[in-house]
Amino acid sequence: MKIKLHEIPVREVVAGYIDSAENGVVGYNGRLNIRPAFQREFIYKDKQRDEVIRTVRKDFPLNVMYWVLSDDGNYEVLDGQQRTISICQYVAGDYSIDHMGFDNLTKSEQEQILDYPLMIYICEGTDKEKLDWFEIVNMVGEQLSAQERRNAIYTGEWLTEAKKYFSKNGCPAYAIASDYMKGSPIRQEYLETAIRWIAARDDKKIEDYMAAHQHDTNCNELWLYFQTVINWVKATFPNYRKEMKGLEWGVFFNKYGTGKYDPKQLEARIVDLMQDVAPDGDITKPTGIYEYLLSGEDKKFERVLSIRAFTPKMARAAYERQKGICPKCKKHFAFDDMQADHITPWSKGGRTTAANCQMLCADCNRRKSDV
Repeated sequence: MKIKLHEIPVREVVAGYIDSAENGVVGYNGRLNIRPAFQREFIYKDKQRDEVIRTVRKDFPLNVMYWVLSDDGNYEVLDGQQRTISICQYVAGDYSIDHMGFDNLTKSEQEQILDYPLMIYICEGTDKEKLDWFEIVNMVGEQLSAQERRNAIYTGEWLTEAKKYFSKNGCPAYAIASDYMKGSPIRQEYLETAIRWIAARDDKKIEDYMAAHQHDTNCNELWLYFQTVINWVKATFPNYRKEMKGLEWGVFFNKYGTGKYDPKQLEARIVDLMQDVAPDGDITKPTGIYEYLLSGEDKKFERVLSIRAFTPKMARAAYERQKGICPKCKKHFAFDDMQADHITPWSKGGRTTAANCQMLCADCNRRKSDV
């Protein structure tokens, strides 16, 4: 891997500066992708932006920036996007400081800004080498998310297309799925979730999927899959509840999407189960209701509901009542070798009460759970 420090004057970086909703932000006569696919939208506050220009005008040093040499011989900003855009916007006349825009400055003041040398490290190497370097660079400044770091490596036409659907404020993914998703599109959390879901379909990781599709000319597979997942959710559970936000719907779709479900019957069970939510009921994790129902109310999935456990007092009372005898195998055990269990299973309406508590030995409790 090659890393070399360059002094590049502002005038060269701002040459050919374009900020386009479709193509992002470019400069350096079209050779520098200032806001590439892996970066967030401009987030500097006015005060931060203004301080960049004041630093330049005073000839004070800015922190070094980092560019990556692309396969096509052009460059991408790895770190320093916000500072670069601040400078480009000021020279382009997009804002002023203390009522003075770039055009209001004297010729010599303008030349001082344009001649200001930006200290830039340029890196070239393999994807793995760039990613390792990127992780080190990302330890300083405003850190990027895991997905933004992935995007730095797997950039290309596929990723550019995917960002149109998943990575902009008001993007199509947000429009159809904001009720079901957590996170922010511009921090790449929608994109990360969608890729993770589709990758999990084939027992793959996000990196595997991005590497396999990096050079595709479109992201149709991902976008169509995502729409299918959200449409399936809305059709299966048409009555929206806040507990549905942020669930692993893609993972559920991969596992249960081919099943036959009656939305009316599911809704009736949701109503019943919601009435058993703590503090008055036994369900302490109502978000687990959806996976529990999709599983066919399999006892093994009761764990997703986090059913309220018997208190130590209830367990001790049951142990003393049984005189330490397991009612299944009829053997005597110490208290610590037994486990509290529902006499009438919770799935059949049994509640977590003292009257419904029994103590079973570990083997008998396991056998009962396996039934």
